[in-house]
Amino acid sequence: MDLTLRKGDHGAAVQELQRKLNAHGAKLLVDGWYGEATETAVATVQRRAGLVVDGIAGPKTQEVLRGERRIVRLREADLVAAAERLGAPLASIKAVNEVESRGSGFLDDGRPVILLERHVAYRQASAKGLDAAALLRRYPNLVNTARGGYVGGPAEWARFDNLRSVTTQAIAIESCSWGLFQVMGYHWDTLGYASAEDFQRAMMASEANQLGAFVRFIEAAPALLKALKARRWGEFARLYNGPAYKENLYDAKLAAAYAKYSKGERVAA
Repeated sequence: MDLTLRKGDHGAAVQELQRKLNAHGAKLLVDGWYGEATETAVATVQRRAGLVVDGIAGPKTQEVLRGERRIVRLREADLVAAAERLGAPLASIKAVNEVESRGSGFLDDGRPVILLERHVAYRQASAKGLDAAALLRRYPNLVNTARGGYVGGPAEWARFDNLRSVTTQAIAIESCSWGLFQVMGYHWDTLGYASAEDFQRAMMASEANQLGAFVRFIEAAPALLKALKARRWGEFARLYNGPAYKENLYDAKLAAAYAKYSKGERVAA
């Protein structure tokens, strides 16, 4: 897994990044300090590759630097289209992408990032007429009334496959959050997908589709859209992340990211 590097970082990882940037045409002093010049070089690579231009060297940018483009990644144009569709400033969409997304919507093996919520599996199994209490007794790590049981990374797909085998494909899809913006699968109907399986196919195809699910989610929640348009970051963070948002300073991070992008700050000429 690539280490995400950004302005202010320093050390051997930054030196390696600078060497790769120089191999792509930059003329950086390889000093291990991620300053304005390195940020500008990163943004230049992003712009040429059609990636989101933020000057942050995350997994997507480092894939480009290695010459790898295995996954259909989010592009700057995708964020522009999302901003136009929502009627919100591009700076707002970029702020949400920077703070609320997982950075990469896919694992290194090409599968989408997922997180199985076992308490949702309990609810969905009950709603579909299955004996959720019996499932809890036999598979408490997959079906439960309490949150938890997370293992993260590729191992979440093992949990997915196990849940699918003891319930249904649709329940497994509905019980997971998917991709960049962690949109829960059980929203598929509200968001206009034909089925849970249709939602899964979309999430597996590209990060642009994952952004599309996020846009649909915002459109389906008038209060959330209103908060986004008004840049009421505390309210947006509360509605999107729940009441514990302050613990992770989501509102402050969103405000700072918006300020950076709204100033027309150009990290590359």
